[in-house]
This record gives sequence, C-alpha cells and structure tokens, in this order.
Amino acid sequence: MRCPYCSSLDTQVKDSRPTDDHSAIRRRRVCPDCGGRFTTFERVQLRELIVVKRSGRRIPFDRDKLERSVEIALRKRPVEADRVERMINGIVRQLESMGDGEIPSATIGELVMDGLKNLDDVAYVRFASVYKNFREAKDFESLLGELSGDEAAEGPARRQAAPARENG
Repeated sequence: MRCPYCSSLDTQVKDSRPTDDHSAIRRRRVCPDCGGRFTTFERVQLRELIVVKRSGRRIPFDRDKLERSVEIALRKRPVEADRVERMINGIVRQLESMGDGEIPSATIGELVMDGLKNLDDVAYVRFASVYKNFREAKDFESLLGELSGDEAAEGPARRQAAPARENG
C-alpha cells in the first residue's frame, strides 16, 4: 500500500480488525520512511459495476461517491454512523446481486432515496431535491405531501396494533 504522505511503497500493517458490521477489515498502517500513520479498509467486491448515466455515458461504480452524496444529505442530522454504513452496504449488495453489471444511475438514486426515507426525512428531502432536480417550491410541497401520506397511512396501523398488544 502506497503511503499517502510520502508515496513510499513500503508501508506496514500495525493493526487489523473487522469493522463493527463485519463488512470490511480495517487496517492501521505506518510508513517506516516518513512515520506517517493512516487507515485502510478492505471490502469484498463481488463484481465490477458500471454505472450507466442518463446521457448514456458509462463510468465505473464508485462507492466513495455514493458515501459522499449520502453524507451531504445527512449533514448535521442525528443519524448514527453505523446505520448509515449498513444502508450503504445494503445498497452495494443489492447492486452487486442484480443480474447485469451495468446499473442505470436512476436505479442507484432510487435505492438511496428508499434508504434515506427509512433513516431521516430531512435527508430524504435534501437528496430528492438534488436527484429529482427540483426547480420550484411546489416540487418540495409535492414530495412533502407524499411523505405526509406515508406517515398517515402508517399511523392507523400503529394505533390498531397498540391496543392488541395491551390486551394480549
């Protein structure tokens, strides 16, 4: 592994352990040339994924880009990092398990929106506003109406389930 500080190719692993969700191995490294310390992560990759953009352009799937876009949507939101990591790992597993190695960017966007909707409504709206290219306030109103409709649909089911638990 190349040292990010001095570009030396002779780095040493000082510590290795699995991440909390066991989806990767975290390696703590040190460079004997400059003394720099850094961390790397090793993950299983089932296949090479190609993202097909709306323009038809094909680019390699970049997990880091996915993580950055989710982090931007979740900025200053009270969501635990391990929940975010589980969501991203789930999206990547879904993409890798699809039959084709070429994934439309719209599919990735929809998976992210579904994941964010379950994590945090504000992050969901932030991501949707960029992903769906909102231009007017009514675009937000429409999306918020959908969110309110989802919560209203879940509300009666929760109220009906609560008395059943109390009686049983």
